[in-house]
Amino acid sequence: MINNWASRLPEMSIHFVGIGGSGMSGIARVMAARGARISGSDLHDSTTLDSLRALDFKIQIGHHPENVEGAELVIRSSAIPSSNPEIIAANNLGISVIGRAEALAALLIGKRSVAVAGTHGKTTTTSMLTVALQHSGLDPSFAIGASMRNSGTNAHHGNGEIFVVEADESDGSFTSYHPAGAVITNIELDHVDNFQNLEQIDNLFSEFCRTVQDFIVVCSDDVGISRLLQRIAGSDLKIVTYGTQADPNLLLDRIHLAPTTSSARLTFNGRVLGEMKLAIPGRHNLLNAAAAMAAGIELGAPVNNLLEGIASFSGARRRFEIRGEVNGVTVIDDYGHHPTEIKATIEIARSFAGSGRVIVIFQPHRFSRTKAFADKLAEELGAADHTYLLEIYPADEQPIAGVTSAVIAHRMSSKSVTYEPSMPDVISQVVSKAKQGDLVLTLGAGDVTALAPLILENLQRK
Repeated sequence: MINNWASRLPEMSIHFVGIGGSGMSGIARVMAARGARISGSDLHDSTTLDSLRALDFKIQIGHHPENVEGAELVIRSSAIPSSNPEIIAANNLGISVIGRAEALAALLIGKRSVAVAGTHGKTTTTSMLTVALQHSGLDPSFAIGASMRNSGTNAHHGNGEIFVVEADESDGSFTSYHPAGAVITNIELDHVDNFQNLEQIDNLFSEFCRTVQDFIVVCSDDVGISRLLQRIAGSDLKIVTYGTQADPNLLLDRIHLAPTTSSARLTFNGRVLGEMKLAIPGRHNLLNAAAAMAAGIELGAPVNNLLEGIASFSGARRRFEIRGEVNGVTVIDDYGHHPTEIKATIEIARSFAGSGRVIVIFQPHRFSRTKAFADKLAEELGAADHTYLLEIYPADEQPIAGVTSAVIAHRMSSKSVTYEPSMPDVISQVVSKAKQGDLVLTLGAGDVTALAPLILENLQRK
């Protein structure tokens, strides 16, 4: 089926249900660049939808049966249930309905694709690799889970043979991509709504590796990767390792971490490549950049061009994104929602703030994740000077009895946490509390990001 419609993209009308999502909007952009006529719907308007309207996409707010009329193919977000009125209408009209992963897999056909996977760091690593390849003059296609600050977009149909894609493991669908190469940054338990234990996650990544054709780039520092390498021992895949220990192919040493930058020396198979400089902070970002470097080398890009491209990388949206500064108070927004991500983000925030305080507004993501990681979430959030806990962002989950943000608050010192479900009240409390030199961090994968500009506005009026 994929070959049948993918070869006809320039003459097709395609409708996206849930087009406002980062993954869906990126696929729509690439398909439009290949000639398809795009329409789409979403429940709420957004700046993403505004940018799609600027491309002459037909965008509707709300899901209605008539929205699919005239479409030859309907692509649904993984968050869209079969009971959605547009999905029902498409089925009744005999219009083929496919998921996001199948649509993306079709775009990879005929390209030298690289899929970037892992529990953490996928978006940043995919973005770094893309910018590095662009700087090497290779003009890759790409589809990323967030917009890059360098270009302001999350997807592009390039003229080159390479297609770089962020591979989301949350529902297991990334096994349909069959890329030429892959990057796996790390492996931890997550997405507990779909996976009951770490063994299931390990099995999934092992299965993903069996779909890769040529090479995989993996972090030798990560214990999850160590388990993976044992599982795929004897594979014909070329395995390229990177890290700071265990004698990797690409070694990072002489690491320097500053509040807003970072750097390390790179040595590849015993040969010193030079110093890798980043315009963003964090040890984890040095590892992400090393992954991008190793993948770029495997793809044949010149080392100097890769280093220059990575040095120019200015970050991805919602990845320690500085939203502004008012009266000496800096407001930063970050997507982190897993304990490991929160730990890394607060460490960077602490370095950035210096003698100032780190004030966190955290919105837990999903009831299942909150229940599974309450202890670790409390532990990592405890590193902030004060944390305001919003109520859980449910995504597409139904509530779990007894699971609220209070389960995290109860595990923290009462002096360092405020459980406050009201967003307006959190804004007023944070604005009243913050003083010159403080850093306010809006943290989480839900709509907590909307608070950053409101905090800045209220600080201006303070």
